[in-house]
Amino acid sequence: MTGASAAASSASEVLRFEVNADHVGVITLNRPEARNALTWHMYAELERAVRSAPMLGVRCIVITGADPAFCSGDDVRQVMGGGEQGKAPASVTAREPRLTPAADALLHTDVPVIAAVNGAAVGWGMELALMADVRIASERAKFAELFVLRGLVSDVAGLARLAQLVGREKAAELLFTGDVIDAAEAQHIGLVSRVVPHEQLLATAMQLAGRIAANPPLAVQRLKAGLREALDPDWSNLGSWVSASLGELFQTDDHREGARAFLEKRAPNFRGS
Repeated sequence: MTGASAAASSASEVLRFEVNADHVGVITLNRPEARNALTWHMYAELERAVRSAPMLGVRCIVITGADPAFCSGDDVRQVMGGGEQGKAPASVTAREPRLTPAADALLHTDVPVIAAVNGAAVGWGMELALMADVRIASERAKFAELFVLRGLVSDVAGLARLAQLVGREKAAELLFTGDVIDAAEAQHIGLVSRVVPHEQLLATAMQLAGRIAANPPLAVQRLKAGLREALDPDWSNLGSWVSASLGELFQTDDHREGARAFLEKRAPNFRGS
């Protein structure tokens, strides 16, 4: 592949963005040692990569993770404050509630997005998969909306896209329990379009992306915009609600207990406060 690297840390690239000759852009989350858990820096670089794609001539985006995971969600110590007293993220407390920038970029781009889910897609990792237009899963993939176990609500895709894909009742079950489902169950309930052997995942996603990218780009863009117009809620309004809710929930004892229990590898004891 040729193209621009979208982000790099001083130690290593934590997000790679490459564009090939067929106008397909591949975004790879690259913190395998942390199961591609998202930091604030990675959120910013993900937004930057998605927004820059049209300017680089990208006609289809493939998002995947460096094995063994797709994305394990937020880095609990950095993004969730490790359960520290009163430690809400500045992005929640220092501004008016709004749709998060990375979600805004993904949900409003007219470039088709394919998620090649190579492993665990949990928490915001599942949100990331839901924000794609098409989800192709490795047989090793797992999915979970874990937010409730941290005393939080999901992002907008877990509320709107999940219910649209699997129905309100199944969405409610996944959201309220935080249950983990495997790739076969995800395909059964309509969360992913297909499941393929792990070693064939990226090739399958790239083949589909190449077919999309070979079509007239203006027509494809209008079709994606039309789907958004026909099916999607007002993402900005829903994002404001999610942001305001998180601003409250980040201050609760239950959130701090959920984060600490995760870090201490023990069962949480929630008190409703």
